[in-house]
Amino acid sequence: MPEPPGGMLGPLLGADRVAARLDGRAWLDALLAVEVALTRAAAEVGLVDAADVPHVMGAVARLRDELDPAVVAVEAVAGGNPVIPVARRLRAAAGPGAGAVHPGATSQDVMDTALVLLVRSATVVIDDDIGNAADAAARLAAAHRDTPMAARTLGQQALPTTFGLVAAGWCAGLDRAVHRLVDVVGALPVQFGGAAGTLAASHPHGPALADVFADQLGLPRQDVPWHTERSRIGQLAGALGVAAGACAKPATDVVLLSATEVGEVSEAAPGGSSSMPHKRNPVAAVTARASARRAPGLVATLLAAADHEYQRAAGPWHSEWPALVDLLCATGGAGARLRTCLGGLVVHPETMARNLSLTDAGGTPHHAGDLVDRILGRRPEA
Repeated sequence: MPEPPGGMLGPLLGADRVAARLDGRAWLDALLAVEVALTRAAAEVGLVDAADVPHVMGAVARLRDELDPAVVAVEAVAGGNPVIPVARRLRAAAGPGAGAVHPGATSQDVMDTALVLLVRSATVVIDDDIGNAADAAARLAAAHRDTPMAARTLGQQALPTTFGLVAAGWCAGLDRAVHRLVDVVGALPVQFGGAAGTLAASHPHGPALADVFADQLGLPRQDVPWHTERSRIGQLAGALGVAAGACAKPATDVVLLSATEVGEVSEAAPGGSSSMPHKRNPVAAVTARASARRAPGLVATLLAAADHEYQRAAGPWHSEWPALVDLLCATGGAGARLRTCLGGLVVHPETMARNLSLTDAGGTPHHAGDLVDRILGRRPEA
């Protein structure tokens, strides 16, 4: 059996579905897709001969089957990125159409644009998992709109609330995070500037070529090349970090509420222990927290790399690639495991009532139901 995407820990930490969209084969497919779009766009604006396009297309079709990601990874070491060996091989395979390969571009144009494609692919999975976790939280909120339980502040019982309001709060945070992520990812544009970001190598077609290139890939058009202006990457890192944090909140609550002494919720398929048969561990919530805990450090790495010097960064750009891939996997893992956790969460109202009776805090959660209705009523599908 082949190793699962994300390695041995991928399924455990929920990262396997996202990792499958970010592996070496996915990178190669994205790089080749970008090169194809660039060749087609260049032919459309008249920078290269349209008769050369079929040669490039045939070369790409052959290379998709022949290229080994492991070989390209080794070949990338000499030039500092995998675009250089891919473009070299593509030119060799294109024969008489070699002049239509990589027209007017620099390696960063292809690398950044391929990364945008990969981010889009990976966040489809992340959006699906976090969206389904939010839906599960919404169902819990509706079902337990009026189920009383103790609110807890600073770890102690405070006043009564309802489990519906707790779950509605989870739902609101998850919805907000995923909507922001969708907006940020949807705004990521094509990258095309040439060697120094001036479009000199594609003169006089540069701006038009950049626009057609974007249209070929279904990406937003750029305003100007953003080789060393990395605010978009920072926004993406922040959105992914917030999404991971939004997943960590309900996962943390589930871990605490399922403790033996509390016992107010439990997962549908709790995990066991290798030495204690009585254990019923909330493993999905635990591993959601584990994945989410990785995100802040990766966000910090991407923000720290924002100071790209001059017109091409020596190091900060390269540091983005593994950090962003890992961050996508961490956030995706948190969403996937939370989806499992909340999708099968079992609520124990009788235990909530018993625990609430332990103190004399009293009171009635008068507006809890109204707040639940307000939160759920604002959801797009409501």
